[in-house]
Amino acid sequence: MTAQNSGTPDYLQDVQHVARCLLDHPGPIVVLAHENPDGDALGSVLGLTRALRSLGKTVVAALDVPRYLTFLPQPGELIGNLEQWPADALLVVLDVDNNDFPRVAGADVGSFNGPVVNIDHHGTNTRKATAGVVDPTKPAAAMMVADVVDALGVAWTEDIATPLMLGMLTDTGNFTFDSVTPDTFLTAARLRGYGARMGWLTDNLRQHSRSYYLLLREVLGTLEFRHDGQVILARVDQAMLERASASWEDVESYVSLLRSAEGSRLAVMIKDYGERVKFSLRSRGGLSAQNIAVALGGGGHVPAAGATVNEPYAVARPLLDQAIAAELDRVTQTISA
Repeated sequence: MTAQNSGTPDYLQDVQHVARCLLDHPGPIVVLAHENPDGDALGSVLGLTRALRSLGKTVVAALDVPRYLTFLPQPGELIGNLEQWPADALLVVLDVDNNDFPRVAGADVGSFNGPVVNIDHHGTNTRKATAGVVDPTKPAAAMMVADVVDALGVAWTEDIATPLMLGMLTDTGNFTFDSVTPDTFLTAARLRGYGARMGWLTDNLRQHSRSYYLLLREVLGTLEFRHDGQVILARVDQAMLERASASWEDVESYVSLLRSAEGSRLAVMIKDYGERVKFSLRSRGGLSAQNIAVALGGGGHVPAAGATVNEPYAVARPLLDQAIAAELDRVTQTISA
């Protein structure tokens, strides 16, 4: 897989095309995002779903909301999983490639044969949909959804703006990542002007359960510093979760904590499920988490990516080490050239 991380010159036309497909579709619209949804996935789904419903559209949004984000959806607004496709449906897939069937959650996308709209900001997206807007230069999918909402001609409300602000906050590290552009702040200003509850979002996002801290104590005991401290890794497995009375959801933010280690250029959070292993990667200083993830069969952004290896940890770990070494060599050769 070759990542395409540049922006699209047809961005505005793509946004208009997506909006037109949504407006012209007479039947129900199904909205999905990726597995283990983060704030950008949930915020994008809620923002677009609420906008479409305000236009009188019939929308089914399927998303299994993680505990730390349950403060945002309204009762009955989302379903956990779609068992059967509605007749004459249009599918919308947000914040993930619609062709990445294993990662699209909420329904069996491989069995869907109708029109598909895709809004995503990952450079590894294959860009194959009926209508799509894919731009890796946008730091959050929610930023792109905001442009689509504008193109739909929807009357903005606080309920639409707030979840989209959530997406922007979480995928920009509260506007601290290098992916933030002047347009990012302009979009955030627009959302704030529409009533987005920024302080309320931030306060809720900073709250953690007791199990989060008990599990963190376990995870910190697995810390490894490799390559003269350039790489920091930690691992979690089911036994650790049980000892802390925690869940996999409690692990999601740990990789960002690891990334704060002084001198580190790559942080890796390893989720050991037994029969498979998931790697969450964050990088800086010219190192590409995306390259490492792609080498392992995954994808994502240059500074933030992930991959799942369907092998036990003993098999998957050497593959990770090889991919990291290859990326470190690439960076060294680039500097030497």
